[in-house]
Amino acid sequence: MLLYSSLSHSVQETPIRVPEEHEVAWIPLIGASEEEIERLLADEFDCHPLIVEDCVKVNQRPKLDKYDKHMLLVFFHVQTDMTTIELEHVIGPNYVITVAKSKVKSIQEAEEEFKRTTKLMEYSGSILYTLLDRCVDDYTEVIDKADDRLDKHERAVFKNPYVKIAGDLFRLKRQLHNLRRIFSEEKLTLSQLSHQNFPYSRKEADVYFIDLHDHLSRELDSIDTFRESITALLDLQLNMKSDRMNEIMKTLTIISSIFLPLTFLVGLYGMNFKFMPELRWKYGYPAVWLIMLVVAGGLWWYYKRKKWL
Repeated sequence: MLLYSSLSHSVQETPIRVPEEHEVAWIPLIGASEEEIERLLADEFDCHPLIVEDCVKVNQRPKLDKYDKHMLLVFFHVQTDMTTIELEHVIGPNYVITVAKSKVKSIQEAEEEFKRTTKLMEYSGSILYTLLDRCVDDYTEVIDKADDRLDKHERAVFKNPYVKIAGDLFRLKRQLHNLRRIFSEEKLTLSQLSHQNFPYSRKEADVYFIDLHDHLSRELDSIDTFRESITALLDLQLNMKSDRMNEIMKTLTIISSIFLPLTFLVGLYGMNFKFMPELRWKYGYPAVWLIMLVVAGGLWWYYKRKKWL
């Protein structure tokens, strides 16, 4: 674990320590043990016991808590499979401590940005914005993948109404419900991050946090649209199945109705009575066939005229 600090317009890596007044630092505690997190937060940085408890237990909802010396922001990274990883950001006057069980894409991207651009580490609010911005950018990728999944299912249903998609759609719906809960709480949290409520930021940084707030609003709108689309897609599949079944039943009914009089004629001349006028008639057999063809053709013409076919 290293400390990335801004000192004399350069980014340096040093062992973890409390930054001096002229330094601004980002301290990533990624994959650290509970004992180490508790020791660093409580002993080195003198954090409130509730902050230490929240960072050690790592089972929180998105929130922003204010204490005398620090602020705690709980945010979530969302992976491409829609699983979430909780991130705790402990914000001090000139440093941000990020606690996570494992290094995720958004943290890696922020780390590379800090190394390339020292301006991102001018003050605590700038560091926090960079971390949150990379996290929210990944949300867009996840939402796009969910959109692709829905589009794939829609094309599959139009191609074959009997395709089995209900299980995946219900799993997707539960995942979107979980993301919506997280995003809505994060949106509420971001609305509190102005320079008036966030003492470690600057007035010019407000517009950046407002931009993150707007991004989350768009993601929430997309999720609401997806949830409606899932319900509509399931209804569409059910209706298409019913329509296909109705077509099948109509076809079978028409075939049965055509063969019904033919079956009657065949049954009539298959009774084998001794005295039947047509039994000894020379043209009896072809006459019966002609009658049957006329009856079948007449029924087919009638159904066609009624537009039942």
